[in-house]
Amino acid sequence: MDLEAVRTFAAIAEAGQFQKAAVDLSVTQQAVSKRVAALERDLGVRLFTRTPRGAELTIDGQAFLPHARELLRVAERAVASVRSGRRPLRVDVIASRGAASGLMRGFHDAYPEIDLDVLMLVEIDTAIAAIRSGTVDASFRAVAAPGRPLPEDIASVRVLDEPLQLLTGPAHALADAKSVTVAELAGHRIWMPGIAPGTEWGAYYADLVAEFGLTIEATGPNFGSDALLDTIADTPALATFMSERTRLVWPTGHGLRRIPVTDPTLLYPHSLLWHRDNPHPALPTLRTHLTSTPDTTPTPDTWTPTWALPH
Repeated sequence: MDLEAVRTFAAIAEAGQFQKAAVDLSVTQQAVSKRVAALERDLGVRLFTRTPRGAELTIDGQAFLPHARELLRVAERAVASVRSGRRPLRVDVIASRGAASGLMRGFHDAYPEIDLDVLMLVEIDTAIAAIRSGTVDASFRAVAAPGRPLPEDIASVRVLDEPLQLLTGPAHALADAKSVTVAELAGHRIWMPGIAPGTEWGAYYADLVAEFGLTIEATGPNFGSDALLDTIADTPALATFMSERTRLVWPTGHGLRRIPVTDPTLLYPHSLLWHRDNPHPALPTLRTHLTSTPDTTPTPDTWTPTWALPH
């Protein structure tokens, strides 16, 4: 069904005259007549009766009018959903409890007038495909793993270097430490289920093991953060890494400890990715907000993989 013909029908019904509807639509009266004739052929009914005073709706026209108006409203909503500046800014934060989610909460607090859709995509390939297709406007990632550079049409900016902490149960040998050095972690089992090969965090922890000789185990299925916390609380031989800004709540009886890691501080890099041709007007605002006070300059007492250093 031709929406222009439907719009013309609604305009005539509102104006009561073909001529006035033509003026309102900025088209000729002949064009108005042709559109109505085509619509009547499609529907198989007459929609108007011409009178000396103009045009009156037939019974079929009266029945069709509310549906025509709804068709036009639906069409407007469909256009608005994809029109730049009219739809929400869509951002992938990977996980709801991580640093990226906190950064987006801060952005929303600073710019509550900007509509947001927050998504959680796991794989970087999925995120990049979504950025390139326009499904999302931006994604938080550790840029790319070694040997997997970003496509040329994808831009990135480093927005946060987040320290790792050691999470232990109350009976762990390091549980009472106020901080631990990387050297002191040698020989301790660090359990991190869910490290998937080919992911940027998989590459990060592989480099961490190669650099410092740590024992990081990714054995067993990943049943989520609650199961991880239960196991760490009940197993003195196991600890895990937790990003500093990861928000977690556990039962009081777990007695878990979050311990800063030093000498060097292990930093996990977060970057914002977007398509270079993305026209969404809120995207520059997000980039400016995230980079207004960047803390992404490596120092001698910090470590992050060389492939993740700012370019």
